[in-house]
Amino acid sequence: MTASSISFISRNGSALGIGFAMMLALTAPSMALPASAEGARVRFILANTTLTATLEDNSASRDFLAMLPVDVTLEDYASNEKIFYPEEKLSTTDVPDGIDPEPGDITYYAPWGDVALFYRDFRYSAGLVRLGRFDEGAIKALSKSGSLKARIEAIK
Repeated sequence: MTASSISFISRNGSALGIGFAMMLALTAPSMALPASAEGARVRFILANTTLTATLEDNSASRDFLAMLPVDVTLEDYASNEKIFYPEEKLSTTDVPDGIDPEPGDITYYAPWGDVALFYRDFRYSAGLVRLGRFDEGAIKALSKSGSLKARIEAIK
């Protein structure tokens, strides 16, 4: 089989040539992941507060960074964290088996697929991945009871 005889089917059922399909794959912005998330800065914009954080470099934090900006509702969970569910699961190919989260940690709980923002201490949890850490001031803002609307975006 030659390259000219290979075709791909688009979502609407039409055939795409190999050259066109490769161009789409190479240029699609939603498919491009950051090469590294090390030191990447993000902001969480709440009603009256803006929180900043620094990400670690792992596959989950790179996926997290690639999904930004995003608007979410942070729900209180277990009186020690705020959580939300990203539209897509984050990769966990190069992460430890679990972590012991601290207040101020931004994490991803792989078994359930939620991002958890810790404002109280918690025990070691298998499947929990550290995405990054908030700067000063996050604990007070996140510990308010109830849900919070937030916009999360990368700081360029």
